[in-house]
Amino acid sequence: MPPPTVGAAESHALRVLVIGLNYTPETTGISPYTSAFARGLAQRGIAVSALTSHPHYPEWKIHSGYGRWTSTEVIDAVPVTRLRHYVPASPGGVNRLVSELSFGLRLLFARWGRPDVVVMVSPALFSTAIGMLRARLSLNRPLVNVWVQDIYSLGITETGMGNGPVAKFITWVEKTTLKAAAGVVVIHDRFGEHLSRRLGVDPESIEVVRNWTHLDPGAPTDVAATRARHGWADDETVVLHAGNMGVKQGLENVVHAARLADEQNRLVRFVLLGNGSQRDELQELGATIVRLQFIGSLDDAGFQDALSAADVLLVNEKPGVSEMAVPSKLTSYFNAARPVIGATDPEGLTASEIEAAEGGRIVRAGAPQALLDAALALGSDPELARTLGANGFRYRTEVLGEAAAIDRFAGWLGTLMARSSTRR
Repeated sequence: MPPPTVGAAESHALRVLVIGLNYTPETTGISPYTSAFARGLAQRGIAVSALTSHPHYPEWKIHSGYGRWTSTEVIDAVPVTRLRHYVPASPGGVNRLVSELSFGLRLLFARWGRPDVVVMVSPALFSTAIGMLRARLSLNRPLVNVWVQDIYSLGITETGMGNGPVAKFITWVEKTTLKAAAGVVVIHDRFGEHLSRRLGVDPESIEVVRNWTHLDPGAPTDVAATRARHGWADDETVVLHAGNMGVKQGLENVVHAARLADEQNRLVRFVLLGNGSQRDELQELGATIVRLQFIGSLDDAGFQDALSAADVLLVNEKPGVSEMAVPSKLTSYFNAARPVIGATDPEGLTASEIEAAEGGRIVRAGAPQALLDAALALGSDPELARTLGANGFRYRTEVLGEAAAIDRFAGWLGTLMARSSTRR
């Protein structure tokens, strides 16, 4: 049963600080959710502020016009403080850890004000852990809710980036941090089950708030003009992967599928839209492939047009990635009313979400021929493609609405405050 929404008197009294590494104007990953959440709280009369970094994702380069040691601005009625931290050009392994720790150290000495509740977004886990320490040392001891978008202890093993002592240490940090929080919001029921069963987090402190579609339905796309702008022929099946190009996406599978399409002379084009730490390597790997295209990050309107003009939208995950995250791109995909292919673990979270929406087809991760075959099958069956796309859009409307999600989150914060009051 959803928690009660925050009443008018409570909402005006409640002071919330949102802490997250990513915030608008970043357009992909976690940023749209963190930014919309803070904006939504402000619209509901809650005194909310945000503490974040300078925009740098997914390019891993601080955007032009940003980069001061500390800066402040107001975005959508939310006071936003930005802290300069270390942004590595290559964010793998130790560099990523140092980046998170540097943001965490900035949090340790930053001005927080006197919030009643601090909502910390993870990733980034290590800066969240340092932020938790700061909260515990604060004179006013605010309640802390951790918003879990990815599970680090799963991610480090599923992506093969760490094992043995490294995995044990990360698991300990995640477990200690989450158990210290007054509340933990997760984006999927299976996240909550994992945290309670494997990490020992009290189920009573866990609330499920689904990620929502952060794009409006928008005006109809001029499909012909958009396809012409990107060089997509009318008779080819365009398979588009949008968003971050990182390790867990395993996009070399898409490059191999495009190479097979070249060898088999198939009327299909694989498009990788966006940026990320693996983009240069992927471009080098696919340099001679005709049926592979890279497109840089687009603004919201261009992004929606590209999704709507493609024939098939793709979620691709590295073999072994199963439970660590629910790709945020799925909400945008369903919004575009296009069929989705999930090249992923058939038993994993991504597959379960696509199947719940009845919005696409699943093929095994790391199987480029199966990916190519699924793309060709959807491209040759327009009626099936329309049905799957319509199913996904209905799921977006009925299950992934922004207003209901933020209402639920705001109500949960009110519940945490009420629990705290009764225990004093």
